[in-house]
Amino acid sequence: MHEKGIITLNEVSKERLITMISKKMQDYVQNSSVIRAMFEEGKRLAKIHGAENVFDFSLGNPNVEPPEEVKNTILEIMNAEAPMNVHGYMNNSGYEEVREAVAKSINKKFGTDFDQNNILMTVGAGGGLNVIFKTLLDPGDEVITFAPFFGEYRSYVANYDGILVIVSPNTVDFQPNLIEFKERITPKTKAVIINSPNNPTGVIYSEETLIMLASIMREKQQEFGTDIYLVSDEPYRELAYDAMEVPYPTKYYENTIIGYSFSKSLSLPGERIGYLVIPREAADYENIISAANIANRILGFVNAPSLFQRVIARCLDAKVDIDTYNRNRELLYNGLVSYGYECIKPEGAFYMFVKAPMESDVEFCALAKSKNILIVPGTSFGCPGYVRIAYCVAYDTIKKALPGFKALIDELKTV
Repeated sequence: MHEKGIITLNEVSKERLITMISKKMQDYVQNSSVIRAMFEEGKRLAKIHGAENVFDFSLGNPNVEPPEEVKNTILEIMNAEAPMNVHGYMNNSGYEEVREAVAKSINKKFGTDFDQNNILMTVGAGGGLNVIFKTLLDPGDEVITFAPFFGEYRSYVANYDGILVIVSPNTVDFQPNLIEFKERITPKTKAVIINSPNNPTGVIYSEETLIMLASIMREKQQEFGTDIYLVSDEPYRELAYDAMEVPYPTKYYENTIIGYSFSKSLSLPGERIGYLVIPREAADYENIISAANIANRILGFVNAPSLFQRVIARCLDAKVDIDTYNRNRELLYNGLVSYGYECIKPEGAFYMFVKAPMESDVEFCALAKSKNILIVPGTSFGCPGYVRIAYCVAYDTIKKALPGFKALIDELKTV
């Protein structure tokens, strides 16, 4: 506005832009991902201080290269196949031979009995979760999750006018708080979403946990006369340390749907390739698989990326070098604990969830930024008082950042 009170055209346009977008999107914009914002802040600081002097632990972006088989397979496919065999449309579920290969791989690993009709290829795990929530949720349906949890679950459920119900964190060992969980299930509960190995804690949900979880869900299904689906979000399944096993949830509960991604297991986050597993044992299987196919199309995905469907079908036994992440885990954990930080040692994934050495996790992240250290407040994951450190970075980045972590806690001790 000018001094004389005349509103300029640009100012009118800005006011209109604020009100033209939907109310739901206004909320999304205002609550945009803290993780992504921190990632952008890292790029800004790198321009000022130099990339080598900024220690960005904000984003779970793998720094380990994809297995050599992936690159070789891409070249083989592009040299051998006719272009439209690589780049054309296919069934909304994905190529039949790819889905069959995925099913056989799962059966070999976990002793299951799936075939191509149980598999729907998706645009990463995020795309798969949106497909299954579009399939299952009516407005007002509830989806339960356990804090701490991946913050995008809020949006994925809200996309379909569902209600995310959050179970308080168990900060002793970060296994799900099953006592509170049992109390939070209602006749409106349509699904429960779990994530193991967990982002942000790195905890693997134990077999005992899954057995108890399944027992509670069966009991509540019978009590309310409803079907409650367990949706297992599994982008970190292959990243487990110390020979830890990650239990396969379909073995413990009939109404389980798996969402998987190759983003971390093959270091392909930007390629957006994953799948859903929908077992025949799941209630209303036929309608769910049919509806999920349609959801895949009408959400605009249409089908999973065609080239990378063919690539992963030939690379199902390939693995990234998890020893690199383990080396980072050991360096970071041992360093932080020696300085006086409190955290549990991650069993999987590539995140460390650390108790903030002051009351406010948000304020601690702001202090860390003064040392050019970028970490994410636990508040973003529904667990205030903690911070997440993504250690999928170069070993030297951790090594150079550790003095800054030490200086932070030392300074707070003197306050």
